[in-house]
Amino acid sequence: MKKTILTYGLLSGLVAAVLMSLSALYFNSTQNFNNGELVGYAGILLSMLFVYFGVRSYRENFGGGTLSFGKAFQVGIIITAISCACYVVAWLIVYHTLMPDFMEKYAAHALAQLRQSGATEEQIRQQMAQMESYKAMYKNPLMIAAITFLEPFPIGVIVTLISSLALRRKAV
Repeated sequence: MKKTILTYGLLSGLVAAVLMSLSALYFNSTQNFNNGELVGYAGILLSMLFVYFGVRSYRENFGGGTLSFGKAFQVGIIITAISCACYVVAWLIVYHTLMPDFMEKYAAHALAQLRQSGATEEQIRQQMAQMESYKAMYKNPLMIAAITFLEPFPIGVIVTLISSLALRRKAV
């Protein structure tokens, strides 16, 4: 059981880490963060498909073809947690080695987008203050890890719920 969960968690984490790293490097090099969230969350969703495959594998290999919702959810959420931990480690490596100026570039981009949209000076000042608070939070490695963990985790929970519902089977 542990091997199945660890295998699928690490596969999901590897896919999430690679896709996140590649997209982060691309958006950082182009200085254009438009569609970055869409691309990022699409990659996270793709990586979370391993939750479904892991739960299914567990059901077939350890549950004898049967699996309760609760056990399926337990397996899926552990796979999700492993995947999210891999995502965090990858982001910390990318951020600290290749993109230490990410927050400055992202803040500048967000403010430029706001100005381009015709925002008032008050809205721009509010956005600047918010960006400064984000920059301050990003100086704390534990805060970076927590924020980064919370990016893929809700998607993993949703995929876990759907997988648990779809793959549950009662013994006949």
